[in-house]
Amino acid sequence: MLEKLPSGAKVLIIRLRSLGDCVLTTPAIHILKTARPDLRVAVMVEDRFADVFRGNPEVNAVLPPHPAAALIWNPKLTINFHGGSRSMWLTVASAARYRAGFGHFRNQRIYNLPIPRAQQILGEERTVHTAEHMAAAMFWLGAGRMEIPRARLHVPVVAGERPYAVIHALASAAHKAWPVERFLTVARSLCHLEPVFIGGPGDDLTPFAEFRTQVNPSLKDTLVLMQSASLFIGNDSGPAHIAAAFNVPLVVLFGESDPVIWAPWRARARTLVANGAMDRIPTGDVLAAIEALGVAA
Repeated sequence: MLEKLPSGAKVLIIRLRSLGDCVLTTPAIHILKTARPDLRVAVMVEDRFADVFRGNPEVNAVLPPHPAAALIWNPKLTINFHGGSRSMWLTVASAARYRAGFGHFRNQRIYNLPIPRAQQILGEERTVHTAEHMAAAMFWLGAGRMEIPRARLHVPVVAGERPYAVIHALASAAHKAWPVERFLTVARSLCHLEPVFIGGPGDDLTPFAEFRTQVNPSLKDTLVLMQSASLFIGNDSGPAHIAAAFNVPLVVLFGESDPVIWAPWRARARTLVANGAMDRIPTGDVLAAIEALGVAA
C-alpha cells in the first residue's frame, strides 16, 4: 500500500483520545516515517491530548477532530486507529482515496483497506501489546518489519531540580487505585528522592499534602515533570506510559487490566498484578520492586 502513495503524499492518523493510547501510537508513526520519510503525517486528536504529538519531528500537523480539518488536510491515506462512529465519520470526511481501519470496526464498508488482526499480521497467535497492535497495522500497509521502538515524546528539557519521584496515586475509578495509606508509606520511604504526587481534573490530593503536589497540571506540564524524574510509581494509567516513553524507571500496579496489553512498553519497569482487588498488593512488594530497579530511593 505505502508504495502506491506519491512522493510527499499526506497521511491522516485518527487517534482521538485516551492518554495511554495516544502515547502508544507514536511507535507506529515512527515505523511509518522510517518506511516513507517523505510522507507528511497529521494526527487528529482531541486538544487535551494534543501535546503528546506536538513537537514530534515525525508529525507534520496536529489537527482538531473536525470534518473540515480532515478535508482541508486532503490526505491520500487515512488510518483510523480509534474506532467508533465519530472517527468513522471523520474518516469519510477526509475524502482520502485509501481508508484503513481495523477489521473489527463497525461499518466496514467505508474502509477499502480493512486491517487484519495483529496476530495474523505478526504470525503469532498470542495476546499482543497495544503498541504491537498499532505497529502491526503499519507492517501490513507495507512498512518493513523492524523492532517496535519505545514511545516518543518531545518536550524541552528542564533541569536543576533535586532528584524526585513522580507518584500517581489516584485512578479513574476507586477500584483501580492502590490504597492511599500505602502510597504514603512508600513516599515516606524515599530518602533520596523528593515525592511529587500528581492528579488530574477532579482529583483530591489533600491526603498527600505533606508532600509536593501538582493538582490538575496541563499535559505539557506533566510531560516536562516526567522527563526529568528519577522514578515513577503509580497505578496503571496514562502517566505510566509517559514515564516509559522517557525511559524513567517505574513501578506500575495493575488490578483487573491485563499487563500483557497495557504494561509500560520497552521500559525499565516492574509490574505488580493484584489479580482482583488492588489492596492485594503488599506494600513490601512495591518497596522490593523499587529496590530491584536499582534506583537510589
